Amino acid sequence: MSKLTRRHLLATGAAVVTTAVASPYVLAQPATTTLVVPFPPGGSTDALARLLQPILQEKLGRNVVVENKAGAAGALGAAQVAKGAPDGSTFLVTFDSHAVIPAILEKPPLDIEKDLQSVFLVGTAPYVIAANASKPYKTIGDVIAACKKESGAVKYASVGIGTLGHLAMTVLAKKAGVEITHVPYRGGGPAMNDVLGGHVDLIAGSAALVTPQLGPLRPILQMGKERLPNLPDTETVVDAGFPDIETLAWWGVFAPKAASADVVAKMEAAVRAALAEPANAKRLQETQQMTLKLGGPKEMDAFLQREIKFWGQVVRENNIRP
Repeated sequence: MSKLTRRHLLATGAAVVTTAVASPYVLAQPATTTLVVPFPPGGSTDALARLLQPILQEKLGRNVVVENKAGAAGALGAAQVAKGAPDGSTFLVTFDSHAVIPAILEKPPLDIEKDLQSVFLVGTAPYVIAANASKPYKTIGDVIAACKKESGAVKYASVGIGTLGHLAMTVLAKKAGVEITHVPYRGGGPAMNDVLGGHVDLIAGSAALVTPQLGPLRPILQMGKERLPNLPDTETVVDAGFPDIETLAWWGVFAPKAASADVVAKMEAAVRAALAEPANAKRLQETQQMTLKLGGPKEMDAFLQREIKFWGQVVRENNIRP
């Protein structure tokens, strides 16, 4: 067996140091980073985190795991990250309901503005209102006309009280001067099943939830200001005369408030590099109908503030409680 000389040890150490600093993303210890998803497995946020996991593991040079911590409209998982160590070991990967937490929960377990800091705005996708294809509704105008004829006659499903689908329909009905009956569900699966079964007329859900079911479902309104490529003939909120109720699903990454600028910058750079890869961008565009934003902390902050202000006002004005 050959002897380890002092020169050999020094050369080996230099090689390790060179490897460690070669990547601009590499975080210091600890050796594991947890991506907390505040929803059950199987949703769009979980899919995003699991897409990122192996890529971040490579770019950060450390073990990366995904942990699902569901409950309280995403607040339980968010609170876990807020209370986590600010050393790069814990990040939150979350969804649009994050902005509603301050208004919808009477006693939220965290202050999302004071206890967390923005890292990255991944992208957005419009909510879509769709009807069971056997129903007579071809436009949102048809729905409004039916409700004017018989108040509450049309029923719509959402994935829960206080979710953006529910809030958006609340605003739309109010502006149109009609009542549309809300039927809340605990998740997209049960809601979709009842709409496909004809038990509920409409569904207000993210494009990722609705578009795979086109055929049995007929899209009648896109709640973004621009038409999705795969829905070229479906009117937008602007076309329908409701330009001020744009409703976008969005995905973002957050860190504990005390995390250093270096920790945030390294994660931002790693996520940006991961999503800039064409195959990953294509996958999110196709599976989630996502428009990638790839925005840093300032962009995420500004977007979040707008969402908190707008949807918080909707919750308070309509006295919505889970």
